[in-house]
Amino acid sequence: MTKRIFIDTNIMLDFLGERKPYYEPIAKIATLAEKEKLIMVVSPISFATVNYFIAKFENEKIAREKLRKFKIICEICTLDEHTIEKGLNSAIKDFEDALQYFSATESDCEIIITRNGKDFKESLLPVMTADEFLKSLNKK
Repeated sequence: MTKRIFIDTNIMLDFLGERKPYYEPIAKIATLAEKEKLIMVVSPISFATVNYFIAKFENEKIAREKLRKFKIICEICTLDEHTIEKGLNSAIKDFEDALQYFSATESDCEIIITRNGKDFKESLLPVMTADEFLKSLNKK
């Protein structure tokens, strides 16, 4: 079975915004997803947030085109009433982080990729940066 990894909003923004020094590791992960070596799972919330920032710093047309291309290489998880309920009743302080976490668990992801590991300190899933994830693949 192909490894399913959850991509947090900040990682998606690093990739689509080509933010240095974070771009290169997520670009390598995206290449693995494109080659179907793994599955990147992303929340619909991330699409909205990333669109906002890219449109603000570049423009709306570029933002939409980047999102269209990114959508091809990832799977968008379901965010439904059940996920919202879990997020509202969880011990995770930040509601958006709670939604991300429960989206990851309900989508059968094995790992959460983020730059803000402290946001997921309650996670039962392993939490890694893009760099840490790539290093873990090289150890196998």
